[in-house]
Formats: sequence, structure tokens, C-alpha cells
Amino acid sequence: MYTLTKYTSEHQTLWDNFVSTAKNSSFLFYRNFMEYHKDRYEDHSLLLFKKDKLVALFPANQQENCLYSHQGLTFGGLVLPKNIGADEVNQLLLSVMDYAKAENFQELIVKTIPEIYHTQKTNELLYFLSLQGKLQSRNLVLAIDYSQEVQLHKTKRKHFDKNHVLGFEIEENGSFPEFWNDVLAPKLDSKYSAKPVHSLAEITKLATLFPSNIIQYNIKLEGEILAGITIFKHNNVVKSQYGANTTKGASLRALEYLFIYLIEKFEKENMQYFSMGTVDADNEQGYNSGLLKQKEELGCVCFTQDIFKISLT
Repeated sequence: MYTLTKYTSEHQTLWDNFVSTAKNSSFLFYRNFMEYHKDRYEDHSLLLFKKDKLVALFPANQQENCLYSHQGLTFGGLVLPKNIGADEVNQLLLSVMDYAKAENFQELIVKTIPEIYHTQKTNELLYFLSLQGKLQSRNLVLAIDYSQEVQLHKTKRKHFDKNHVLGFEIEENGSFPEFWNDVLAPKLDSKYSAKPVHSLAEITKLATLFPSNIIQYNIKLEGEILAGITIFKHNNVVKSQYGANTTKGASLRALEYLFIYLIEKFEKENMQYFSMGTVDADNEQGYNSGLLKQKEELGCVCFTQDIFKISLT
């Protein structure tokens, strides 16, 4: 019923045009974004055709005997058109499974798209994934739902109002090198012995390719950078991809001030959600309770992201 074709560069225009009208899409699925880290992943993305019509995409990569919905993306799964029926979604999933079996993959891992990113609900895919596989993990995603009154903790509101007099300067389209080199990289290295997922060269290139989607906000005092937040804008969702402050910035609550400034800014711009990402942690609880509390005090509520494993043997 369906023909599945592995993506090649000849498909880019067709792929990108489909992404632009899908009901559960994001700029992350455009090929110029997906391929910034093509040296790290062996791409095995799929186009699904019904006769000669493209009806779905499956951004994916392969690793050993497993086909993953792309590991280099925050979320994935089937990218679907508007007004598709649930039964057809099931048939598309079965077709991906059949394809993967024929290609001698032993497992299919699908990292789903949290519902806040849907322009139309696509929860039928969750149902069919649960029939075919097992829930491998469930991530807790914290986001502000602007359809409800934002519940900012009174202490955070108090500090925000108090710090107005400090004279903070907020730069939209701020310097990526200044934030990466002076704030983010040193903070991650000292606290976690880690590096940002995106190198400075990568984030700079991506921001050039997607200037309306990737925006850097820096907060300064008397010209000195104190903190910054890198925003990824997905349709009606904004996500704080990175947020960090210096030691001085922490003492002045500069990052918290910048978060509240942006929360209010995007509410006025009629965005639907402000995502602050996950709070998962490698500990006994499975999550960072301190980070969870901080995000809840900024007005976030809990959503989930499911990851399913389907055995193909």
C-alpha cells in the first residue's frame, strides 16, 4: 500500500515542503537543521508514499541493529499531514516496521513529539505505538501554558520587581560568542564537566540559517554579561534551549530576571507555550527535584514525552 524511500539530497525540496505544512512539525525537521550534525549520525530518514503522493516522513538514523527516530533531534516519530485518519497513521507505522524488518533492523526506537508542539493533535500515534511496542522511558517536560493564567511564584515576582532598579540591559539577537565563551561553556564545564550540545560554530551556523527561530537573549549590567538564554521558536511554542549565568549573575538573579522578562514578552506575542525542557536526571528519583521546583515556580506545568521500543525479531 505504501512505498518507503530512504532520503537522499535529491529529496530535500520535497521533504522541506512537506515539513512546512505538517500538523506536528517543527523547524528541527528541515534538512538544513537535521544535517548540521550529519557527521555524528548515519542518517536513515524515510519518505512514505501512497502511489506517487508523499503522505508522511520519518526522520531517522541507524546505529548498529537499531533504527531510531533521529537521535540528534529533541523529538521525532512520524511527521504527518493535516486531516489524516487514525487508521492510516496505524498503517504508516506498520509500514515503517515492515521496512525496518526487511532492512534487518532488530529494534525500532520512536521518540515522540510532545503534544505542545502539535498544531493538530496526533495522539493516535501514541496509541498505536503502545500496541506495537513497550514504553522505554517517559520524559517530564516543563512548560508554561499561556491559555491559563501564568502562576509565577510570589517570591520570584517580588525579586523581579525589586531588580528593575538595577538597570539591567537586555539584548535581543545578542552575541552567541559572548554567551558561549563567557557564560555557558564555563558554567557547564565547572558544574557538570560537560559541553553544550551545539558547538559555537554550530549554533552560529544554525542561527544564520534560521534567524526567526533561533534567537539569543543576553542580560548585562554596565556592559558586563551576566546571563543568557538561547530561544528556539517552533510555530506557537518557544523553548529555552540554553540558559546560564555567571557567578555575579547568579548573585543578582539575572537569569531569573531574564526568564520572567521573556515569559511576559512571549505572552504578549500570543505564543501558546513556553517550554523549559526536561528535568530528567540520572539519580534514584529519575528527575532533578530542585530544577523541577524552579521551573514550577516560574509558572511551568508538567507534560510528558514518551519513547517506545518496538522489537522487530
